[in-house]
Amino acid sequence: MRFRHLNELARLCADEGMSIGELMLAEQAAESGQSPEEEFVKMADYYTVMKDAVQRGLTEDTTSRSGLSGLDAQRVDAYNKSFPSNLGVAGDAMAYALAVSEVNASMGRIIATPTAGSCGIIPGVFVSCQERYGWSNEHMTYGLFAAGAIGYVIANNSFVSGAEGGCQAEIGSAIGMAAGALTELQGGNPAQAVHAVGLALKNTLGLICDPVGGLVEVPCIVRNGFGAVTALAAADMALAGVRSAIPTDEVIQVMLEVGSAMPDKHRETAGGGLAQTPTGKAILRNLSSLRTKPKKS
Repeated sequence: MRFRHLNELARLCADEGMSIGELMLAEQAAESGQSPEEEFVKMADYYTVMKDAVQRGLTEDTTSRSGLSGLDAQRVDAYNKSFPSNLGVAGDAMAYALAVSEVNASMGRIIATPTAGSCGIIPGVFVSCQERYGWSNEHMTYGLFAAGAIGYVIANNSFVSGAEGGCQAEIGSAIGMAAGALTELQGGNPAQAVHAVGLALKNTLGLICDPVGGLVEVPCIVRNGFGAVTALAAADMALAGVRSAIPTDEVIQVMLEVGSAMPDKHRETAGGGLAQTPTGKAILRNLSSLRTKPKKS
């Protein structure tokens, strides 16, 4: 890749008169040795998987094997359809993000964006906005390339793994990727997209990773739902002209600093946070007893 930082990415886009998605497609093709058409088809297939996961989460039984999660997406979706929602269109993004995360928890097929623990945010944002604006699948595929470029920069300068940098790394990165890509999908320029990433990331700095029972369910799934709404807000701010006072590349460095300083108990070990509340410990004991219970012959 010819860029390592988001300011470099935006400058390349400006110099070559390309969107972030277009530039990333060209860069990916050059790196892989495959044609841009082949790379585009591959990414389009990923988007199909995302849309299928949304649909599955809204229509099928997504109760997880642990019993800790499932069907909340359908509850939110039904509420959105039956009552005046406080969130309006953002309520759809929230429901769709929950849907994909519940498909993941119930061992369904998803695309890790950038991880399985944050897999609902980009599909939630993308599918809800595609429905709202009538965008084509081709337009959405370029959006995924834009999200990929943002994720590439974050991964190479900070973290995308909760085990390394806490939930700010997984959920935060996904929110930033979704916000920047959505800004571009809505007609924003690369500089505005980069500001959207910074605005999004600043809102999640310090978020710990504390999976109850060691499973990617509680509180991971609801964080995907909230994350989708945050991404929409960050994109709107950037498109309105709000700028990240701290340059986004510096925000990414702060994510690295904060994640490195985070105690191990707050980095996906289930050793702290919500996992170590009385209820969290009780859930772990219950799960442990279920795993050790002898099977009936």
